[in-house]
Amino acid sequence: EELKKWGLLSVLRKLKHSPDQEVRILLLGLDNAGKTTLLKQLAAEDISHITPTQGFNIKSVQSQGFKLNVWDIGGQRKIRPYWRNYFENTDLLIYVIDSADRKRLEETGQELAELLEEEKLSMVPLLIFANKQDLMTAASASELAEGLSLHTIRDRIWQIQPCSAVSTEGVQVITDMPNHLVLFLNLFTFPSVLVV
Repeated sequence: EELKKWGLLSVLRKLKHSPDQEVRILLLGLDNAGKTTLLKQLAAEDISHITPTQGFNIKSVQSQGFKLNVWDIGGQRKIRPYWRNYFENTDLLIYVIDSADRKRLEETGQELAELLEEEKLSMVPLLIFANKQDLMTAASASELAEGLSLHTIRDRIWQIQPCSAVSTEGVQVITDMPNHLVLFLNLFTFPSVLVV
């Protein structure tokens, strides 16, 4: 556990040496996992009218010297083959899971496993949001980690974070890091300039 945190710290330190660098974040997961809600919450936008993403959303946030480009790609089965068109130059992969949709856990696990096999995503740090923790039927993050065999991932830094995109609980991650070395996503919480 501690090793993973230090791994993320080292990734951030590298980026901090060149603060003008653009950080490309890929936001993936099955349809209805809560990707767009999460993205809108992080960008402090209204979440009352969200429809399924047919193509992709991109948000750019300028904050604390970083330009973060977040690509939110639709998760419907017919769109998933197009995910690979967006893999190039990804700095962080965020995978969102609907923790309450137990019927689709096998499907989401298969999609994640395929992503981790992709050559263009090799070594890319992985952050999994175990979303919808506010629902009674939600599987816990540790239950999901076990079910998805995350402990077998050896080729990258990874972390699973329980959260609720609706309430934003759990969206701030690794809060015990030093203030000047926050995880990419914490930068969204106080965006200085938002470009859509």
